[in-house]
Amino acid sequence: MNELLIRGRLLTFRDTPAGPDDTASYSYVEDGAVLVRDGRIVSVGEYKAATKANAGIPVADHRPHLIMPGFIDPHLHFPQMQVIASFGAELLEWLNKYTFPEELKFGDRNHAARIASAFFDEMIRYGTTTVSAYCSVHPASAEAFFTEAERRGMAVIGGKVMMDRNAPTGLIDTPQRGYDETKSLIDKWHGRKRLRYAISPRFALTSTPEQLEMSGVLLHEHSDCYMQTHLSENHAEIAYCMELYPECSDYTAVYEKYGLLGQKSLFGHCIHLSDREADALSDSGSVAVFCPTSNLFLGSGLFPYFKLQERQKPVRTAIATDIGGGTSYSLLRTLDEGYKVIALQGKKLDPLRAFYQATLGNARAISMDDEIGSLEQGRFADLIVVDAVATPAMKLRMETVTTLAEELFVLQTLGDDRAVAETYIAGVAQKTGLK
Repeated sequence: MNELLIRGRLLTFRDTPAGPDDTASYSYVEDGAVLVRDGRIVSVGEYKAATKANAGIPVADHRPHLIMPGFIDPHLHFPQMQVIASFGAELLEWLNKYTFPEELKFGDRNHAARIASAFFDEMIRYGTTTVSAYCSVHPASAEAFFTEAERRGMAVIGGKVMMDRNAPTGLIDTPQRGYDETKSLIDKWHGRKRLRYAISPRFALTSTPEQLEMSGVLLHEHSDCYMQTHLSENHAEIAYCMELYPECSDYTAVYEKYGLLGQKSLFGHCIHLSDREADALSDSGSVAVFCPTSNLFLGSGLFPYFKLQERQKPVRTAIATDIGGGTSYSLLRTLDEGYKVIALQGKKLDPLRAFYQATLGNARAISMDDEIGSLEQGRFADLIVVDAVATPAMKLRMETVTTLAEELFVLQTLGDDRAVAETYIAGVAQKTGLK
C-alpha cells in the first residue's frame, strides 16, 4: 500500500463560479493536505487534522504553493509537435503545407514512439494530466500514444484519424479499412486501465459520406467510446463542406446525418455556428471545444464562449490548446488568450471561472468528472502544484496581490511551465527529473 500526504494550499471547484466573489463554488484550504493511497484521494482537509490522523505517513510539503486538480486538454494533435510555430497560413493551406507532410512520418513506429514520449513529457511539464488527442491515420501512431500513456498511468482519450479523401496518398485509408483499424484499436485499448478511445473522423472535408457512415456505425457499436472531430473553424472550410455535402442544410447537419452527435462527442472550434446548429449541439449534449491560441494564430475567428453558454439552449463547452495549430502546450497561456478572445466580444472571463473550466469544467465536458477534475475522495490523485512567484516578474506583481482570484489571474496572465512546480499522476510526482 502506497500512501502520501501532499501538503499545501488546496483549491478545488464544486461548480461553475458565478463571478469572482462566488466563494460557494470552490473550496480553499490555507494549510491543507491531500491523503493519497494507491493512486486515489482518500481525504482532503486541514493539514493539522490529517497529520494527526495519519502519523507516520510521508509528507510532500509544497507550501506556500497552490495544489489543485491537474489541467485537462480535450483537443490537440500529438503528431503535430513539429508543426507548431509554422508561419503564415490559414486552416486549409496550413493542413496541406505543414500538417499532412508531418503526419506522413507516423507510419514509422520508432518515430511515433519518440514523439509520443516527447508529447507526454510536455504535458507533464505544463501540468496537463489528461488529454483527448488525435493521432495520425496510421494505427502505429495510436499504438505509440496509448502505450506511452499507459506506461505513465495517465487517463487519456485518443484515436487514429480516419481520412479517405483530400489528403496525400500516404494519409488516406478507406471506409472499410478505417472501420477495421479503428475497431481493432478499440478492442485492444478502450477501457484498458485509464485509457479511452475516440472514434476520430478528422472532419467532413477529409471523409466521404461512406466513411462518416462507418464512423456512425462504430459509435453505435461502441456507445461508450468518444467521438472527436472538427466543426465550423473557418469560412472557407464551411463553404467547402457545403460543396461536398449539398444535401445538408449546414455543417453540423452533416455530422447529425451520420449519428455523430452525443454526450461524448467533442467538436473542435465551433466558431461560426448558426442558431440551429447550436440548438443541435445543445439537444444532443455535444461539446463545443474552444481553442483560442489556434483560432487566433490561424485567423479563424472568435469563439462565442458566453453566447453559447448563456443561450436558452446552452451548449456544453470546454477549452483546449489544439497543438499544433495552437501556439502553446500551456493551459495557463490558453486561458490568457481565451480571456482576450472573450474580451474582444465585450465580456470578461474571471479567473475563478477560467480555472474551473480548465479543471472540473473540462472534466465534466469529457464526462470524466467522477474520476478527475477535483480534489474529492475517490478521485484519482492527478494533481498539480502551481507557483505564483515562479518568475521575477510574477514575484514582483504578487507583492500587491491580496486575494485568491488576483493570484489566479497572475498565474493565468503571466504563468507558463515554470509556474508548474510539480505534476502528480495517480499520486506519483512526474515532473521531477524531466530534462
